[in-house]
Amino acid sequence: MNKPLPNSIEARDVAYHLHSYTDARKHEEAGPLIVEKGEGIYVEDNNGKRYIEGMAGLWSVALGFGEQRLIDAATRQMQKLPYYHTFTHKGHGPSAELAEKLVNMAPVPMSKAYFTNSGSEANDTAIKLIWYRSNALGQPERKKIISRVKGYHGVTLAAASLTGLPNNHRSFDLPIEGVLHTTCPHYRTMKKEGESEQDFAKRCAVDLEELILKEGPETIAAFFAEPVMGAGGVIVPPDGYWEAVQPVLKKYDILFVADEVICGFGRTGNMFGTETYKLQPDIMTLSKQLSSSYMPVSALLVNEKVYGPVADESHKIGVWGHGYTGSGHPVGAAVALENLKIIEERDLISHVRDISPQFMKRLKQLGEQDMAVEARGIGLIGAVEFAHEKAPDVGAVGGRINRAMQERGLISRNMGDALAFCPPLIISEAQVNEMFDIAEAAVADVAKDLG
Repeated sequence: MNKPLPNSIEARDVAYHLHSYTDARKHEEAGPLIVEKGEGIYVEDNNGKRYIEGMAGLWSVALGFGEQRLIDAATRQMQKLPYYHTFTHKGHGPSAELAEKLVNMAPVPMSKAYFTNSGSEANDTAIKLIWYRSNALGQPERKKIISRVKGYHGVTLAAASLTGLPNNHRSFDLPIEGVLHTTCPHYRTMKKEGESEQDFAKRCAVDLEELILKEGPETIAAFFAEPVMGAGGVIVPPDGYWEAVQPVLKKYDILFVADEVICGFGRTGNMFGTETYKLQPDIMTLSKQLSSSYMPVSALLVNEKVYGPVADESHKIGVWGHGYTGSGHPVGAAVALENLKIIEERDLISHVRDISPQFMKRLKQLGEQDMAVEARGIGLIGAVEFAHEKAPDVGAVGGRINRAMQERGLISRNMGDALAFCPPLIISEAQVNEMFDIAEAAVADVAKDLG
């Protein structure tokens, strides 16, 4: 039996909609912010109030809102071929062109692209590929996967297991068997007394190697990591971290999966975080800024070391029995191609490098507020962590500041007590200042309330 139709969109949302990353009972009381339209770095709610989207949606709207060329690309493809699949030797132009584009623009040698619909699906598929490859190589015991505490890799059963955040595991019966977590590379919170940043980075590598040896190197298939950790609090790796970690992986012939879902396509000041930190991954997972999130599309890039055994095994069996209805969706692929074309034409990577110094300057100034504990970031991604003795519970201060920013017209996201800033790549210097002016005023509001 249908429920009676509520009068407002807010009431309908509360009545019928289960939201992601939300306290469902609290949502019944508080209700949603209904975003109705967007332009550039701004969005507007259904009451006409405008906000700076300081998180680019979900770390993802690279070109901002209302980019007409992406709308036109989707419209043209909808008119020509609104849908087709990539199963059983079928294909279409947009997916073939996007695969070619991504393989050729990869900063390390890659062999093939495979398309999925979200970062979670990309990482989940990467695990299946890795397990399939181990069996193809006659190494059925090599199935364990290592990721990191506070890492974020998605929310499907396997990807959420990789994610190293407790609330992604609680009451879901996660992580699944065979997923292990090693040290979070957050120098401030994880260092030992008197330990330098370089020494801490080396210890992270030692911790990783000790875990590998404890479990048995012959049982470890892969290591998943973000170049810069995003949803775990925007954790920038300490100096020397990747130089210490990557040789451990090579020593034990462990595949390296670089999760570029947040870092990819300009966020760190290079096209990929892999370039920023001189990484040598065997697999790269991509999403979010791939299409500026105008369409759901994600991808894996795999090198020949991964592809070769998988291709041989599929020939032996007669099929690689995996696929999604929307894999390589022609509209998503067409929008992604146009999005990448715009990023290159407008040289947004150089723009990020030009804007980043002002972004980092203002981020560090925010980190000098009395309640601030640490400011951290790179390129156009950063966070400031706060604390106050009158609000000792995790997330209490961060949540209050986040609400105060939204009241003043800035949408951010608090991860515990860390406030994240990840604006669209098109943001101007004046808009960077506008964003942090609002943030500073909101912090002052909360500081005054707390006394």
